[in-house]
Amino acid sequence: GGGMARPWDLRSDTVTTPTAAMRRAMAEALVGDDVWGDDPTVLELQAEAAALFGKEAGLFVPSGTMSNLVALMAHCQARGCEAIVGDQSHICVYEQGSIAQVAGVMPRQVRNAPDGTL
Repeated sequence: GGGMARPWDLRSDTVTTPTAAMRRAMAEALVGDDVWGDDPTVLELQAEAAALFGKEAGLFVPSGTMSNLVALMAHCQARGCEAIVGDQSHICVYEQGSIAQVAGVMPRQVRNAPDGTL
């Protein structure tokens, strides 16, 4: 029924819990193996995201940490590259050094402004 919609809290992939309708949609979703490129729900989500942002393709990853690594590795294409990151960024505070360990990228921390910007 009616009522005000709950806002989505996008600070983390574990903060917002699914509603009953979301759980139902997950249970009824068509599934396949996205490694083989045959999960129709993932393909639809990626296509919708690409269209929304005017890009040629989209890529679904299961966590914010993984998406940060994908983005870093797309921009820093050789081990030993440096990335400028905020000292209060998720990458520095919560991701336990994956930027260096997994991507081989050295973080250069700069102080975040009070509003979170660099």
